[in-house]
Amino acid sequence: MHDKNEHTIGIISDTHGLLRPGAVNVFQGVDLIIHAGDIGTPTLLRELGNTAPLVAVRGNMDYENQPNKLPVTEVVTINDNSIYVLHDINRLDLDPAVSEISVVISGHTHRPSIKKRGGVLYVNPGSAGPRRSGLPASVALLYITGSSLSAKLIRL
Repeated sequence: MHDKNEHTIGIISDTHGLLRPGAVNVFQGVDLIIHAGDIGTPTLLRELGNTAPLVAVRGNMDYENQPNKLPVTEVVTINDNSIYVLHDINRLDLDPAVSEISVVISGHTHRPSIKKRGGVLYVNPGSAGPRRSGLPASVALLYITGSSLSAKLIRL
């Protein structure tokens, strides 16, 4: 069981309707799952939501008329760490450091990456959906212990 100070967040993006069993396995026991868009089907969100509490944003391939309308951006706060979630990092219209955001989570590129810039952690879990252009299917885990943040990519 997690001490209230310690949280593990599962991060997934660009599933495009395919929820791999490996992703669900990785997310067993996480405190929260964040889906950074291009979900594909509402059923996929229900399945993820059965694994852990879920926050999701709309990607460029998720249409506004879908049954569960999703926001374009979302902010989650854990242990005073603000996590800003959007699909396409190129649409980031604020300065995370100035806005006191600790983590920016995005998807869209299908290229997994973890970078720290200006005191802000940027996490793109890559694509967990159908493989494209030889890129691996992957997800990420974000670890929060107090104000300490770290993330790791996991190939599926």
